Amino acid sequence: MLSGTILLAIGFLSVCICRGDQYKFFSRSDAKFEHLTVDPKTGNVYVGAVNFLFQLTSDLTNLVVQPTGPQNDSKDCLPPINPSDCRQARMMDNHNKLLLINPYGNELITCGSLFQGICEKRSLGNISRVLFCPERPVDTQYVAANDPNVTTVGLVGLSKGNTAVLFVGRGYTSKGAGGIPPITTRNLELQNPQSLESHPIFSYEDTAKLAVAGRLSEYNHHFVKSFIYQLSVYFLFYRRDLKSPSREYKTYVSRICLGDMHYYSYVEVPLVCQTAGKNYNLIQAAYVSRPGKGLAQGALETDGEVLFATFAIGQTATAKATEESALCIYTMSQIDQMINQTRDLCYTNYGKTADGDEAAYIEYEVKSSCSGLTSDTLNAYPCGYDHTPSPMASRIPIEASLVLKVAQGCLVAVAVTVEMEHTIAFIGDAKGHLHKVFVKPSGEAEQYTTLTIQPNAAVNSDLVFDGEQKHLYVTTQLKVLKLPVSECSEYTDCQSCLVARDPYCGWCILQGRCSRRSECARAEEGIQWLWSYEEGRQCLRVQTLTPANISREEQKQVFVNVADLPILAEDESYTCLFDDYSSPAVITESGVVCWSPKVQQLPPTKPGTDHVTVRLQITFFSIILTTEEFTFYDCSAVQQLSRNFPCRGCVSSRWGCNWCVLQHHCTHNTTCEDEMIIFNENSYEGMNKGPVACPCVDNVQGSSLLPVSTERKITLAGQNLHFFQDPEGDYECVFVIEGRMVVVEAFVEGDNNDPMFYFITCQVHQYTYSTLQQEYNATVYVQRRPNYRVDSVQDLHITLYNCSVGRTDCSRCQTADTKYACVWCGGGEPSCVYEKSCVDGVEQTCPAPVIHSIDPMSGLQEGGTMVTITGSNLGQRFEDIQNMVTVAGISCRADPLKYEVSTRIVCYTEASYEEVSGPVTVEVANGGSSSSTQPFTYQSPVLNSISPSCGPKAGGTSLTLSGTKLLTGRASDIKVFVGDFPCLISADIEDHQVQCLTAPSNQTDELPITVRYGDILKRLNTIFYSYTEDPNITIVHPDKSFLGGGRVISVYGQNLDAVQTPQMMVQLIPNERWRRSFSKLRRLGRERKRRTTKESGCSEKSPQKFVEFCQVNNSSFMTCKTPSIKAPVSNAVVSVHFIMDNLCFDFNEISPTKFTYKPNPILKPLNADDPSKPYRHKPGSVLSVEGENLDLAITKEEVVAMVGEGICVVRTLTANHLYCEPPLEQPAAQRRRKRESLDTLPEFIVQMGKLNFELGKIQYDAESQSNFPIEAQIGLGVGASIVALIVLIIVLIYRRKSKQALRDYKKVQIQLENLETSVRDRCKKEFTDLMTEMMDLSSDLVGTGIPFLDYKTYAERIFFPGHRESPLQRDLDVPESRRQTVEQGLVQLSNLLNSKLFLTKFIHTLESQRTFSPRDRAYVASLLTVSLHGKLEYYTDILKTLLNDLVEQNVAKNPKLMLRRTETVVEKLLTNWMSICLYTFLRDSAGESLYMLFRAIKHQVDKGPVDAVSGKAKYTLNDNRLLREDMEYRTLTLNVLVQGEDVQPSPVKVLDCDTITQVKEKIIDQIYKGVTYSLRPHVETLDLEWRSGLAGHLILSDEDLTSVLQGNWKRLNTLQHYKVTDGATVALVPRLSKHIHHENHDYTAGEKTPMLEDADEGGIKVWHLVKASEEPELPKHRRGSLRERERAKAIPEIYLTRLLSMKGTLQKFVDDLFQVILSTSRPVPLAVKYFFDLLDEQAVHHGITDTETIHIWKTNSLPLRFWINIIKNPHFTFDVQVSDNVDAMLSVIAQTFMDSCTIAEHKLGRDSPINKLLYARDIPRYKQMVERYYADIRQTISASDQEMNSALAELSRNYSSDMNSLVALHELYKYINKYYDQIITALEEDPTAQKMQLGYRLQQIAASVENKVTDL
Repeated sequence: MLSGTILLAIGFLSVCICRGDQYKFFSRSDAKFEHLTVDPKTGNVYVGAVNFLFQLTSDLTNLVVQPTGPQNDSKDCLPPINPSDCRQARMMDNHNKLLLINPYGNELITCGSLFQGICEKRSLGNISRVLFCPERPVDTQYVAANDPNVTTVGLVGLSKGNTAVLFVGRGYTSKGAGGIPPITTRNLELQNPQSLESHPIFSYEDTAKLAVAGRLSEYNHHFVKSFIYQLSVYFLFYRRDLKSPSREYKTYVSRICLGDMHYYSYVEVPLVCQTAGKNYNLIQAAYVSRPGKGLAQGALETDGEVLFATFAIGQTATAKATEESALCIYTMSQIDQMINQTRDLCYTNYGKTADGDEAAYIEYEVKSSCSGLTSDTLNAYPCGYDHTPSPMASRIPIEASLVLKVAQGCLVAVAVTVEMEHTIAFIGDAKGHLHKVFVKPSGEAEQYTTLTIQPNAAVNSDLVFDGEQKHLYVTTQLKVLKLPVSECSEYTDCQSCLVARDPYCGWCILQGRCSRRSECARAEEGIQWLWSYEEGRQCLRVQTLTPANISREEQKQVFVNVADLPILAEDESYTCLFDDYSSPAVITESGVVCWSPKVQQLPPTKPGTDHVTVRLQITFFSIILTTEEFTFYDCSAVQQLSRNFPCRGCVSSRWGCNWCVLQHHCTHNTTCEDEMIIFNENSYEGMNKGPVACPCVDNVQGSSLLPVSTERKITLAGQNLHFFQDPEGDYECVFVIEGRMVVVEAFVEGDNNDPMFYFITCQVHQYTYSTLQQEYNATVYVQRRPNYRVDSVQDLHITLYNCSVGRTDCSRCQTADTKYACVWCGGGEPSCVYEKSCVDGVEQTCPAPVIHSIDPMSGLQEGGTMVTITGSNLGQRFEDIQNMVTVAGISCRADPLKYEVSTRIVCYTEASYEEVSGPVTVEVANGGSSSSTQPFTYQSPVLNSISPSCGPKAGGTSLTLSGTKLLTGRASDIKVFVGDFPCLISADIEDHQVQCLTAPSNQTDELPITVRYGDILKRLNTIFYSYTEDPNITIVHPDKSFLGGGRVISVYGQNLDAVQTPQMMVQLIPNERWRRSFSKLRRLGRERKRRTTKESGCSEKSPQKFVEFCQVNNSSFMTCKTPSIKAPVSNAVVSVHFIMDNLCFDFNEISPTKFTYKPNPILKPLNADDPSKPYRHKPGSVLSVEGENLDLAITKEEVVAMVGEGICVVRTLTANHLYCEPPLEQPAAQRRRKRESLDTLPEFIVQMGKLNFELGKIQYDAESQSNFPIEAQIGLGVGASIVALIVLIIVLIYRRKSKQALRDYKKVQIQLENLETSVRDRCKKEFTDLMTEMMDLSSDLVGTGIPFLDYKTYAERIFFPGHRESPLQRDLDVPESRRQTVEQGLVQLSNLLNSKLFLTKFIHTLESQRTFSPRDRAYVASLLTVSLHGKLEYYTDILKTLLNDLVEQNVAKNPKLMLRRTETVVEKLLTNWMSICLYTFLRDSAGESLYMLFRAIKHQVDKGPVDAVSGKAKYTLNDNRLLREDMEYRTLTLNVLVQGEDVQPSPVKVLDCDTITQVKEKIIDQIYKGVTYSLRPHVETLDLEWRSGLAGHLILSDEDLTSVLQGNWKRLNTLQHYKVTDGATVALVPRLSKHIHHENHDYTAGEKTPMLEDADEGGIKVWHLVKASEEPELPKHRRGSLRERERAKAIPEIYLTRLLSMKGTLQKFVDDLFQVILSTSRPVPLAVKYFFDLLDEQAVHHGITDTETIHIWKTNSLPLRFWINIIKNPHFTFDVQVSDNVDAMLSVIAQTFMDSCTIAEHKLGRDSPINKLLYARDIPRYKQMVERYYADIRQTISASDQEMNSALAELSRNYSSDMNSLVALHELYKYINKYYDQIITALEEDPTAQKMQLGYRLQQIAASVENKVTDL
């Protein structure tokens, strides 16, 4: 045990106060919390966690930490753990299973998962002090479940003699000490320490338990809660109901009397929580509490405690809960009543009701039954006795009131409390939320608040209140929180408090705060506390104010009506606050009354307003009870705002303002100094009131027209002027003219007819204005001296006019309205004036007309052109010029509607019928005539051509019309139409051309072009414009570009040539704008990839827009160069579109990946040391350029490298290097650069899109001289010179060879990398064709489905591969007379195999025998698998035991070699186990991808020639199976008939080089594609008959008399041999021969393997496509040369290209298969997780920390043992036939998968197999997938033994009936018989086996099975 440590406060403590001192929480990074309990005496909090116990204060501070783990333990060993006795022990986490306070012993009871679940007692004051811990516990002291996932519940109660005991309920665990009952009573103290019979602490007595005679694993209890009610203890759990046919899980409540130490009183009853159609069968959490009075007396009708429980809907027939859950309520009286009824019926009425139905029974297969005891038994033995039946159970469930249900987030914790007799529940869910729920008296539940404790982390089941029930402790795995049960203080005002609807809260009126009722001092005194949850409850508010408003000039009492205002004590009072002014309030019956503020204490009235509003608050001390707005109005401000009508504005205002007439003053007073007052219209006083009583000027008498500069009097009419009593001369008229005030004296006289009406005469005055307008309205009003304005009607004015404005000529003047009296006045400067102002005489006759301009200056010969003539004196009326206008001598019809007097004539030309030109002439009746100086020309426009002649029907095409004189008439009158669709003119019209944009059309058609000149049409008769189908873009790539742009984007689609000038547009949209427009774009519908520019982001106005034009290659392909971006893209979204006239295509919606711009590359100069110097280049070598970001957005094919005028071929491009191969000879410098510089050296230039990099000049080196210098020879001696010469030559040769080798290596590397890219186009086409074929296959599979084998066949083929006949298909091979005896013996053998000791001894004995071959080991393992298939849990246990032995053997040697081969029984057992467990995953998930890969391979192989003899094919992945001859062949389509079926011929594609057998196979595949392989006719049973019309019927065969013989070679017949033509009709007919030798549909791999039998000497050898002798063979005399061997081994590039092409075509299918196998996006198969965890445990146990070793173990367990087998042998899974070539290709893929699962790096060289080179670039990616797969599995939640056993049991039930176990046992016995003596000896030498008499039992079996004579 670990020693305790006390750590006070801060070290590991994390106490955080969140949301303003609201929540306190405790967390610790290395702890996962599981249980919590609170000491009711001290308030201390105790937390149980994984490996820790924590002791905290009530505020989660002052921390004491006690480590409890990890410790060395094993579930399979009993404590104390001794490493020598328990070798499988390892460091294990200690999960806290029970955490209880013993209030009777002042101690903390804690139980963990280690050491079989033993418990400890610890001190409550200091948990580090252990009070008791069993040192050598016995089996009855194992308390808690030793599995972290199995629940344990418990409580401390008083039993007989007031002795404290521990009641425990624990679930079933598959490991560890067995036989522990689900419910037990444990001692907590020694009753008599001196007595030997005293049971130890934590032990249960022999009878203090729930006896279960059946299998605990079948019941599978899950305990949730235990509690004490009255004198009984109750357990809540769910378990499997073994009595029901469905064996579904149900929830039960059980009861035991507290003093019952024998469990005689045990009764359990089902609990049902359901609603319409849904059964919530799995209890999740529970809480027992007394409900509030409302609920108790309402829906529940109880006065006792109530059980609140949450339930979940379980997954079908499992113990796993779904997210759908509910809260149900049961009364304890209801539960006790049903339990008592069950007990009574079982005691006295044999468990039956009055109707005879069984209501009670004995559970757990205990040998007891309900009886018929006398009725007094019930009273005499209420808790049972030894003669009463037990354990009892009810068939009648207790049904509950469902009060709450949720669809998401399983409810896993509940606690209930009562506030003011209201029931409130706190419910935690599995997603980290805490729901606060109010349970109404009606039984309905309403959730009023939800808190997030920790997102996506389940709330633990322990929800505990503190002692005062003011706080709730809530835990998750990572956090402990102390939450207040209510947060009333969060609501700062009454409204938010009531809106919160928190049943804890209410508004405390006189305290002005939201609080609990208990916190409100006067809550019980009348209406002092407003409950938040009460329906219709409102805050205090002012209902009425009297008066509603007052004048700011007065101070008044204000009566405030407030309903339900609290009554105060005598010495208390309220206060009124008017903003800052305080006024004492006097309480009245309906509220309060208070005085308003004084004038000087009010805020000023704001300009433009006539009142001020203040807050009126009723307060109690500083507490504001209610607030209302109160208005103070200002009558003087009202007068100012009504300046034009002060009296009427005053008396019509909404305030109480009156008008003092003589003082000209608006006042709130009701009296004036002179008593002349007009009251407000709302007043109840006086006769004179309202606007009608005000003095007012109403109108202007007579005409209001006044000519300027003319003296006039003006008379105004008014009313009510008698109020003024002023002299007549005290008035003035005021005229407002252009902002000037013109004041004129006025006098008033009354109306003799009506004394109320008066006339005001403004004296003579001359008025004028300067504005150039014909009329001017001048405002006029009357005022009394001094400046008292008299009210006027609105818009009272006079109209001044000026005749000269707008009448510049005589005609206009004479046509002026007569009301103006305007005349044309002569003199030196004639003008238009008022007639009385003319002094020079009036001119009666106007001068001749004058034409200033004409528009247009040309028109159609057909006439109809509208001509506009402007001038002066062009008539005074239309009749003056009607029929008097000519254009070029031809009449022009004037339009009366468009005629403007004197200045404009609009006329329409008549037809001229020829080209003619002349002036425009206008003649005015009685006024002369005039002609224009500009000529007008009649002409005829001619259309010659259009360009382009077609465009998309979406429109937007720029159409150019060419011709002559196209600009005829007015440009605005020219319209262009394509058919009936308008073409919008887009540029200025010129004489020779018109440009317009076509409109959208709804159909494709050829339409004429029409130009409309007004009403005249001009057509292009011989040429039409065609609307074509819209272009569509389907594929775009690549999806990256450098910022410099210029990268060629390939665009694929349809009808791309319909657009003449497509564009690629890039916009940089700032992130903010993008977010705003994104939602808009989404509304347009992402399903449309093609939009018009008006609809999409194409029309987005972006300040950063970059456009490049695209080049259309053909209708399906075009290229666009990316625009260069000269702006940063970090803070913007790149939007890329293709503009196709009116269509816009978003790159990101076409491409699966978004388009991105990458930083520009950086290239370093060749001569980095000195860029100014030329780079010295060795001819034949490769140029190497260093840089950065080189391949971010370009491929090597796109890079252009130039050396002068020569091309440097780019061979390799990586992120930091570019390699290119320059010309062998130095190229010339570029001509342009020659002119710029005299230097003739070529420049090395690299071009990447638009980016050009000049990297320096290059100078080629001359060839090195190999001769030694002659000078040195002369200088040295003859001998020394010879030696030196030899050494120098060797050095030079070595250096040259080294450089040459390096250059060769680089070239080979470049060539290998180029090979794969060179076949991309071919791969794309092949892949497209293949996908089309596979889509057809997918549609076929919809009806027929994938041809999966049934489980039995699947198992046989995996267990017994390579066997012609599975042992399971045979019958028991024994004489009929002995069959029964033998079968009995085999059943005994089956029972003996259930002995773990016998089975392990048997296996180890066989494996120790030398004659027991690896094949025998695999066979025995499979026989054992079949024999134990019905007991897979036991099988798994055996597997684990043998695996543990295997690990121990390998750890001592080389652990990495473990499981690499199938050399032991356990390794084959593991293979079979994986195959069984993964069968469902294979069918449901991986099978489809595997089948699609198989079909894709078969389809590709069949597309090309396959040699029927050698099995080699043109299309393959395996170079050993590659047909290297280039065969000429073509595809034929045969029309196939099937004899006996009256159907139309079916087309089947074959090759003319196919043999007849190959043709038949392809025909059968096509004709019977909906039939599984095993049900198809065999190819040997059918003949192929060619039906060729008149030639009759011909049977075709591989060999016949027509076969071609060349020497001793015979060629197999093909369709080409028979000259069968394309489209020929053939028929499949039954073969007549009776001697057909074939093994029909054997599943064994290799049936189709070609027969390469050597013919006898001189015999006939057959061949198909290639003769065996033509295979390349290395000449004997050259076999010793390494170079020649390599050359012979090398594959020509064309063949390697074929392999790469095949690989690329199948890439998607390989990727799909690997992805589905290695994906953790769907649940990982349970068996995989379980076994990987087992391997991890073994590694930890044996101290293996090398991750590579563990990786190898997992790889050898799953990929090697299962997936490789499945991939290589699809016929193990599907009903298919695997040809030899397909098998070879699958081997390559399987090997690739295996290579991907290894950690070791594969060093590939020139000698590496081609098969490994094919996937060399993919394997690193696959390796990452494998590593991620292993890592993800390790991080998922561990699979428990219980889960695994449950799954295995289900597999046993589902599939065991398919296994022929008797035959397997019989085969197994043959091995027992073979090694009988050795097995017997091994059993006799083992003491345990002797005790179990295993040898004796084996002898009995031998005697039964084969009459073997034994020692019996």
